Amino acid sequence: MMEPTDISERPRSAAPCAPAAPPVPAAANPHNLRINVVPLHPPRPAAPEAPASPRPWWRRLPRRDDGAIDTTARRPANQAWRLYVRNPAAMTGSLLLLLIVLMALAAPWLYPGDPLDMVAQPLLWPGQDPQYWLGTDSLGRDLAAGILHGARASLLIGVAAAAVGLGIGTVVGACAGYFGGRIDAALVRLMELFQATPSFLLMIVVVSIAAPTIGVIALTIGVTSWTTVARLVRAEFRSLKQRDFVLAARSLGYGDGRIIFREILPNALPPIIVTTSVMIATAILMESALSFLGLGDPNRVSWGSLIGSGRDMLRTAWYLTAIPGATIIVAVLSLNLVGDGLNEALNPRLRSRSE
Repeated sequence: MMEPTDISERPRSAAPCAPAAPPVPAAANPHNLRINVVPLHPPRPAAPEAPASPRPWWRRLPRRDDGAIDTTARRPANQAWRLYVRNPAAMTGSLLLLLIVLMALAAPWLYPGDPLDMVAQPLLWPGQDPQYWLGTDSLGRDLAAGILHGARASLLIGVAAAAVGLGIGTVVGACAGYFGGRIDAALVRLMELFQATPSFLLMIVVVSIAAPTIGVIALTIGVTSWTTVARLVRAEFRSLKQRDFVLAARSLGYGDGRIIFREILPNALPPIIVTTSVMIATAILMESALSFLGLGDPNRVSWGSLIGSGRDMLRTAWYLTAIPGATIIVAVLSLNLVGDGLNEALNPRLRSRSE
């Protein structure tokens, strides 16, 4: 006879929370059930990285077709310099311009006195007196001293006027091309107003009212010559503001000022650099025209004032106007040659043709 078995259940005690079950092995899952374990706090997907702003044109690294950096190729800055050096016209203009700059720098040492002083007999022809190898004018002033000291005044006015025109034109063109809309329309009307006004007539009026000093002449020429730069910068900004690096800069929260001056402007520099040489040459011509009319600085010698002082004796002493005029031609020609060389070196289309 079998003994009775106690089937009464024992009291259950509160068991602690069991740890997470280990993954079910393949032998314990005969029906191939898919078990998905979803975490309570899934990680957030990483935000896509914005494309970085491209380097300026002179710091970009050359790349092959597959995107890798080409170590055998030259950077754009080195390539542009190589093309500029290989251009004979650009090198000729650079040498002539360097000679004129050296003349202007050496004027205080070669001719330390005032170039307006009467130092010799009037109307000495070039070569007649070895001490005054370029001759003298009707008042006995040394023409060579006037040429060298006039280079200082003409170059100073040319560079200062170009800087004023570049500053105004770059700001106006950048704002018009970047913002667009009503701002663009208003600034374009302002450009058309300045272009419709005769520049030389406006310069004559301003210089006649104000004191004809070097600063006033340079400021007047710069204010009347900024429209060309403004239109050029506006066209460049309208083209570059739709690029990916500008959209990335906006998405990163960059301000308009940073985008304009640190993102777009460095990539728009090549045509601005080419235009600078042309503006300097134009400013030298404008200053010479004003000085020829007697509206130059009476206390400073310039190439235009030398031409103006010798116009009454054009038949009897033609060298008084021919020598300063030839100097102006050489200066303007050198600047134009430099500008053409820079255009061929910095313009991608012309650069590909020359290669």
